[in-house]
Amino acid sequence: MTTYAALLRGINVGGSRKVPMAELRTLMEGLGYDGVRTYLQSGQAVFAAGHGDEDSLAAELAGAIEKQFGFAVDVLVRDHAYLTAVADACPFPAADLEPKQLHVTYFSAPVTEDRFAELDRDAYLPEEFRLGDRCLYLYAPDGLGRSKLAGDLARPRLNKGLIGTSRNWNTVLKLVELTAEA
Repeated sequence: MTTYAALLRGINVGGSRKVPMAELRTLMEGLGYDGVRTYLQSGQAVFAAGHGDEDSLAAELAGAIEKQFGFAVDVLVRDHAYLTAVADACPFPAADLEPKQLHVTYFSAPVTEDRFAELDRDAYLPEEFRLGDRCLYLYAPDGLGRSKLAGDLARPRLNKGLIGTSRNWNTVLKLVELTAEA
């Protein structure tokens, strides 16, 4: 059995695309996943599975969610080792920052600097981003809600062909912790 976190994109935001966490847990248990737990209402679930890999589990869960709730949801599945590696590789001084200042966007595939070449990074300072293994680290000193860089990084043309979903640093660390416990 491998322990994973499922990251659901864009659910339970602004009163739409509602996926109640209790129903999500029941659905995931019905797929044969063990130790299913959810974290917050914004689309994180931890589970163990003895079959499949990250991509096949994500596809299986996305299909079941669409069938159950009637709308498509992008799902990324990542194992504990990956989540730990992302947290450990943070290029910013996470221990010295407020969690609201640091975010990770997890991507469905590797990303390169070429994808973001059109952005004038100096124009956004003191906001910054750095790339990692299928992820992007964002330092937004005034928080995500006030970040001009975050909005520009989310442009569809920059993310074409990718699923991307962001989590604040508290959630990044909590997913490491939860996947270690399962």
